[in-house]
Order: sequence, then C-alpha cells, then structure tokens
Amino acid sequence: MNKRTLKAVCAATTLAALAMGPVTKVAAEEIRVPLASKAERSTQQDLPRTGMAQSSVRNGWGSPRQTTGPVGNPPISQWHYEDFVVYFEDDRVIHAVLKPQR
Repeated sequence: MNKRTLKAVCAATTLAALAMGPVTKVAAEEIRVPLASKAERSTQQDLPRTGMAQSSVRNGWGSPRQTTGPVGNPPISQWHYEDFVVYFEDDRVIHAVLKPQR
C-alpha cells in the first residue's frame, strides 16, 4: 500500500468513527436517595451546630458512645451518638449527620 492509499484509508476510518460516535448510546444507572422525613428534619434542629467546641457538644449531648480519630491533617475525629455522628476538625464541629432509621 502506498502512502497516498494509507492516508485515504486512515482518513476514511477516522471519519467513520467520528460519524458513528454520537450515535452510540450511553446507559447510566439511576440511584434514588430518599428524602428525610419531617420527623428526621425536626430532629436535625437538635444536632450540634458547625463551629461548636467539643466541650459544648459534650455538655449538651453527653459523652459519645464511641469516638474515632483524630486522623489526617487537619485532624478529623468522629463522635458517635445513638442517632447521629458529629465530625470535628481539631476541637470544632464541622458537620453533624443523622444515622439512617432502620
């Protein structure tokens, strides 16, 4: 095969691939996440707030059932209560999350 024929075959192959590209279908799995119920949302009002100190959380909600960490830099630790988990960076709350109802 000479260079001219090779270039023509490559060009035709490229054009065919580009033309068929948009025709191919993409399949994706749909994941549904249940929204929090009104009861769960009202419970969120009782969770520790961002920026609270560990001492304030302990005074307001008592001692956690379990603690993990600190891990990483900045140090992140978790306090596990019966219905929720509190995440701390150093000694300040960065997030509080309800555990799913089972």
